[in-house]
Parts: sequence; C-alpha cells; structure tokens
Amino acid sequence: MWIFFTLFAAFMQAWRNAFQSQLSRDVKTAGVTLARFLYAGPLAWLYLGALYLWQPAALPQLWGKGGLFILGAAIMQIVATALMVQLFKLKNFAVGAGLAKSEALVAAILGVMFFGTTLTALGWLGVLLGTFAVFLLSAGSALRSLSWRTIVIGLASGASFALTSLWVREASLNLALPFPHRAAWVLALVITIQTIILLTWLWLKDKPTLQALWQRPKLTVATSVSSFLGSFGWFSAMSLTAVPYVKTLGQVEVFFMMLISFFWLKQPVKVKDMSGLVLIALAAILVLWN
Repeated sequence: MWIFFTLFAAFMQAWRNAFQSQLSRDVKTAGVTLARFLYAGPLAWLYLGALYLWQPAALPQLWGKGGLFILGAAIMQIVATALMVQLFKLKNFAVGAGLAKSEALVAAILGVMFFGTTLTALGWLGVLLGTFAVFLLSAGSALRSLSWRTIVIGLASGASFALTSLWVREASLNLALPFPHRAAWVLALVITIQTIILLTWLWLKDKPTLQALWQRPKLTVATSVSSFLGSFGWFSAMSLTAVPYVKTLGQVEVFFMMLISFFWLKQPVKVKDMSGLVLIALAAILVLWN
C-alpha cells in the first residue's frame, strides 16, 4: 500500500512544483509558501471527518511526543518550502533542486543515527543511486557556474524536508490510532499550524502578498489542492514504512515532472535525462526488492 501512496504523492508533487514555479514569478516567497497550505487545511479536515464517518475511532492524545513532533514537522516544512521557492528564483534552479533532492540520503543518515531506522545493503544502494541520479538530471553543464548560495540553499532545503518527513513519521507512530486515522490527524494538524503561522505573519507584515494571492485564485487553488493530495500520499506512505524508502521511490517525481514539461510546457527531453531516469528506475527497483 505504501508504494501506491508514494507514487500518487510523487505525481501530485510534480504538479504542485509546476504551479508553485509559475506563482513565484509574481508572488513573494512567503506567499507562494502559504499557497501550498491555504486551501489544503479545509480539505484535510474534510478527509479526516469522512474517515471517522466511514470507520469510527478514538480521538488522539496530542500532548507529549506526538504533539511536539507535529509542531516541529509543521515549522520545518515551512522552512523547507520557503528554501525551495528561493531556488525557483535563482539562476541555477535545476542544480539547486537536485541538491534539495538529497532529502532521501539525509533522511537515511538521520534516520539511522537518531530515529531507529534500519536499512539493508540493498536499501542503502537504492538511496545512494537515486540521489546520484536526481543530481545528474539536475546538474549537467551547469555545475561549472554553480554558486555557493545555490549549494547552501539546496542542501538546507533537502535537510529540512528530510527532518519534516522523519518527524511526520514519528508523530504518526506516537498516536495510538489505526493507520489511516493517525496519518490523517497528523496531516490536518500540520497543515492547520502552517496556515495559521503564515497567515498571521503575512497579515501583520506583508498584506500586499495576501492581495497578490487573492488576485491569482486559479494558481493558488491549484497549488493548494495538488499540495493536499501530495501530502496525503506522503503522510500515508510514511506512516506505513521507513522514510528513506518512501523518499527514494518518490524520486520518480522527476519522471512525472518531465512528462509535465514535455506535454504541458512543450519542452523536449534530452538524452542525459533518459539516462538519469534509468538510474532512478534502478534505485526504485532496489528499494522495492529490498
């Protein structure tokens, strides 16, 4: 089941990134980050309510470790998303995005060191191969003009996304509920906290950015809906299995992004891109075979 959720999440995240990239041309970083959560919160609570109507369960105890992990994941995902949006604005965006995809490797290292994650030799090989493949796809000749700012922001984004994923899994494991309910509670609470933080900040500090989002309803709604569906997939998958496996398989997002670029943005696929896709496919096979 985690395989299905991961593939669905990767597909929706590819669309979310495409919408965010377009929105970032006219809206500041904080606004684009808020667009990811703005309409996702109500959808998350509707999903949670429907889940309880379908299969009643107890309410979670949110104090203690579970609540702290939820709060940490919410804040860290805001940081990670803001850093990713900054990459959209840089000249070497593709390279920075590739560095941000170091998320799977960072999650594996931090997971083993601090969160009790265990990976087999095949699992490690899949994680390393997938990380190399995504960076190969993103880098190419642009490495020669790579700036330290791009490197730092890219790696910081990857590390922040990795911590978000690890804390999401820990939060889910600390809620004494059956699988779909615990994942749904973490999803709804994380998105709600993020929305409140960003809305409050922009209302107090930068109301013109809120107006800019209001003036672009289609892109804002598209970003929020695709983000909710992607987060639904990620949170569900990470409730079921180790984060490094989810994130390595999730690198097939690059394949979906290329399909979007080819069919929607009318951009050709290069031979180098095909070789990178083959490596990502091998990484996914190793993770699934593990």
